Amino acid sequence: GTLDKHVELEKLVARFLGVEDAMVFGMGFATNSMNIPALVGKGCLILSDELNHTSLVLGARLSGATIRIFKHNNIQSLEKLLRDAIIYGQPRSHRAWRKIIILVEGIYSMEGSIVRLPEIVSLKKKYKAYLYLDEAHSIGAVGATGRGVVEYFGMSPDDVDVLMGTFTKSFGAAGGYIAGKKDLVDFLRTHSHSAVYATSMCPPVAEQIIRAMKCLMGLDGTTQGLQRVHQLGKNTRYFRRRLHEMGFIIYGNDDSPVVPLLLYMPGKIGAFARRMLEKNIGVVVVGFPATPITESRARFCVSAAHTREMLDTV
Repeated sequence: GTLDKHVELEKLVARFLGVEDAMVFGMGFATNSMNIPALVGKGCLILSDELNHTSLVLGARLSGATIRIFKHNNIQSLEKLLRDAIIYGQPRSHRAWRKIIILVEGIYSMEGSIVRLPEIVSLKKKYKAYLYLDEAHSIGAVGATGRGVVEYFGMSPDDVDVLMGTFTKSFGAAGGYIAGKKDLVDFLRTHSHSAVYATSMCPPVAEQIIRAMKCLMGLDGTTQGLQRVHQLGKNTRYFRRRLHEMGFIIYGNDDSPVVPLLLYMPGKIGAFARRMLEKNIGVVVVGFPATPITESRARFCVSAAHTREMLDTV
């Protein structure tokens, strides 16, 4: 059911993002995998980045739409697919596509790279497509006030048709949200499987997100949230610089708090994780099939709570 806490949270999310309306869900993975099939279907075209998260991939497959993949963050590759989609239309019939939607992430979870949002928005407008932006790793982490990659690039939330994010990273809770135009959210309330059939977010979790978001927005009467966003930026740049100085190969944007460190051989990742754990450092190690077989890596996630001493220990 829907309680007053859920309504309060949805209004707060919409206010935080600067959009008309928002809707929250109890599970972040299902926010993608269950909502994409409600937005597109047969006769629609999905253009997906090759390094998109599994939840986006599953949602695209469940939708029944035609899926085409473009090279990671490659604007030329995306434009070629868009141009071909407009010129040739659907296979066999050559009818125009009912809908073309571009699926991208704000910060890519295994690469640490930031989406080239201005160029993608420009293409979206040029070819009259829709844009679905997954901000799971970027909301609360980048941008002057933690409002994600839209703020990071100084763009308007109206430039993105569907804003998605999760509460499992910056907000220390669980669940996810979809935000955008009121018409979009109203449609999903009646057509999304995760809205109609899933259980609502439990009230204590909703309250945790509300408190964290109010802190980030400064509605708690302090500047603690803003200080943490700035501290995270400093920690991220410092940590990346130190790893570079030590000679490690790391991926991603300098402002991304997701820091993948290349280990290459799959046999190394278990030993690396155990060695780090002995030093009381928790890291995520990732190998095939989540990454190419010769590009196994350790993923560090930098926090505002980390001190310079902690980062130097690594």
